Amino acid sequence: MADQPDIATVVAARAGDPVAIDRLVAGYLPLVYTIVGRALEGHADVDDVVQDVMLRVLRNLGDLREPEAFRSWLVAITVRQVREVFRARRGAPDPLLHEDLRDPGADFTDLAITRLELSGQRRETAEATRWLDEENRELLSLWWLEASGELTRDEIAEAIGVTRQHAAVRVQRMKGQLETARVVVRALFAQRSCPDLRVLTSEWDGRPGALWRKRIARHTRECPHCAASWNGLVAAEHLLAGMALVPVPASLVAKVAAAKLAGGAAAATPYAAGGSHAAGVTGAPHAAGGLAPPHAAGGVAAPHAAGGVGAAKAAHVAAFSLSRKILTAALSTTVVAGGAAAVIVYQKHGDAPVASAPAAVLGSAATPPAAFPSVTAASSSPSASATPTTKPSVKPTTKAPAQKPVVIVAKASKKKGVGVWKFDGLKAALHDVGAGWYYNWAANNNDVPGPAGVEFVPMIWGKDNVTDATLKQVKSEGDELLGFNEPDMGGQANMSVADALAAWPKLQATGMRLGSPAVAYGGDKAGGWLDQFMAGAKSKGYRVDFITLHWYGSDFSAAAVGQFLGYVDAVHKRYGKPIWITEFGLMNFSGSPKYPSAAQKVTFIKGSTKGLESRSYVERYAWFGLPAVGDSVDFGLYEDGDSPTEAGKAYKAAG
Repeated sequence: MADQPDIATVVAARAGDPVAIDRLVAGYLPLVYTIVGRALEGHADVDDVVQDVMLRVLRNLGDLREPEAFRSWLVAITVRQVREVFRARRGAPDPLLHEDLRDPGADFTDLAITRLELSGQRRETAEATRWLDEENRELLSLWWLEASGELTRDEIAEAIGVTRQHAAVRVQRMKGQLETARVVVRALFAQRSCPDLRVLTSEWDGRPGALWRKRIARHTRECPHCAASWNGLVAAEHLLAGMALVPVPASLVAKVAAAKLAGGAAAATPYAAGGSHAAGVTGAPHAAGGLAPPHAAGGVAAPHAAGGVGAAKAAHVAAFSLSRKILTAALSTTVVAGGAAAVIVYQKHGDAPVASAPAAVLGSAATPPAAFPSVTAASSSPSASATPTTKPSVKPTTKAPAQKPVVIVAKASKKKGVGVWKFDGLKAALHDVGAGWYYNWAANNNDVPGPAGVEFVPMIWGKDNVTDATLKQVKSEGDELLGFNEPDMGGQANMSVADALAAWPKLQATGMRLGSPAVAYGGDKAGGWLDQFMAGAKSKGYRVDFITLHWYGSDFSAAAVGQFLGYVDAVHKRYGKPIWITEFGLMNFSGSPKYPSAAQKVTFIKGSTKGLESRSYVERYAWFGLPAVGDSVDFGLYEDGDSPTEAGKAYKAAG
């Protein structure tokens, strides 16, 4: 970890100590700058977002209940601000600048390459970040710091509001896209260029994007000349290990210092625009889309009844007591040895300046772009409309007739279930949706107790969970047990078939009805992971009582229902056993849009659940997932205990 202020400094800063406040700002400014800079890829918004993050932190520091969780809280606020920018500005990466006109440091990637003196595959990896989808750049900005020892996986999970296991899924898929992007960079700038690739890219405008990433990557797989670009790729985490934070430019340090001075008045009145209440860092994470649950990220209590006295005190003192010694120390971190010029440099597209994103309101009803457990995600949901400052000049002369609310009665179904994680209203939502069962990828439901009559099904998630203590837990939870979670995925259980078979007798010994490992894909393929496992289990005389599957579709048309049910049918035909689908939904992991519209989700849910209910061999199915808050707003079912989304209403009516 970098040399960052300790808990005592956080406690002192929270109490209003001006020197501690300055140390806190100077100590954590490089971390915030690196996250924002890499996520936003050097846009003009970076300095403004960093400044806004630091001011929000100071304004609300007095309300931080757990000083030891300061860094997790800080990172969560940073991620939230990045997402507000993504939502306000769906901008494209900047176009290529000819190498003769390069200006090292023109954007964040160039600054990182130059100041960190990156070369070889490290430089190549930095260049590849330009080709990532925006939600993957956000996650990369955090994972890069994990690989370099600046953040922990738990802090990443808390910052993005997911479980540790779900964070692993997202990281794995982001790394897959990063690897593809590295190959694209290699192929485009190889010393011996490929004639066919030059023809393919003759109409390319020089702007990295998903479409050209796919086209070029497809070419590299099929072209004998470019296929070598896939060889010799060192794992990205090995390249990033030990890399320092990107030094903060002196101009940004001065800007943050000036903002602290100028922000005193607003900070001292937290209910004014820009104050802690307007900033919305309150104890209602579901309303804001969730920075992170208070229990996980250290929590931020609601402002005091008197007007947020603690936050105002810290921010007021910070605004008028900037320590010159600390500022000088922060400025000195920008001195670095001269570095090599970047391989590729991008400039701003066109002559029009890039508008800075408006100040984000953390407590607004607008939810952030989504990205959750087994997906890499981005939201296309528009932000909530601002409240008008003036009333319409013309009032309607007639009163519209009141419409009767549509009441949807839940259809209870033993088959119908959901994957859940902790959120406000979980128990009520489980009851309201009419679920017959649920699970949480864990061996017990201590953190997510359900209502009476809704069955909890435990899971042995991976190899490390095959312990006597965990097996004892699952036996006390019920009669049925789910096997390993996506053992065919590197970021999930990540088990070889041999490892899974070796551990299987212990699961079998529980005496519980036992579901197969849930593969991420290819369950119907001869020779696939599941096929090998089932063949091995049969040869050893092991028991597998039902097959467990996951399925996600990237085709959002009406054809998705047939594609999904066809896969389920094919798996049943291969093994002749009952089927449980423990994760299913519509998500596009590598293209745009990432998620279907509300109408498309409703159509898919209606058709797929009708098909699942009609198939006698399908014993259970579970939508991914129940919460529609924070990072799961684009695919979840319930905003709280009694507020289903349109998809939630459709799922509630299924059965």
